[in-house]
Amino acid sequence: MNTVLLFFVASCLLVSNGDMTISRCELAKILHQEDLDGFEGYSLNDWLCLAFVESNFNISKVHENADGSFDYGIFQINSHYWCNDYQSHSENFCHMDCRDILDPRLISAIKCAKKIVTGLGGMKNWAKWKLHCLGRTLSYWMTGCQLG
Repeated sequence: MNTVLLFFVASCLLVSNGDMTISRCELAKILHQEDLDGFEGYSLNDWLCLAFVESNFNISKVHENADGSFDYGIFQINSHYWCNDYQSHSENFCHMDCRDILDPRLISAIKCAKKIVTGLGGMKNWAKWKLHCLGRTLSYWMTGCQLG
């Protein structure tokens, strides 16, 4: 009985929080299917590290910045430059609504992240990636994951 009650309470907390996370290995499969392994000189491990340091694999994360812009999704894509959130002026270089980046299928998030990486600076556009991933051994990110 206590186990059922604990499960019920935990389920309610998950629903009310609204966070939607994906496992590291599931994200690796999706990224591999989208041909990100080696994309623009970055490995699949780089992409996994980026998703972890930016959102802790939280597809639904939205973070408000000091300048009034918002970062969206698993890669924390900024609304000032990359997507339109209708709350502030946006360059909208990815030509999409920010809410599309929160889609659990990750298609829009990956498409926009690819566009960011192909531009000037690559993954260095993400300060957390520079701080926590750049120049580090990242091979452990794929440990235990099956891509096939």
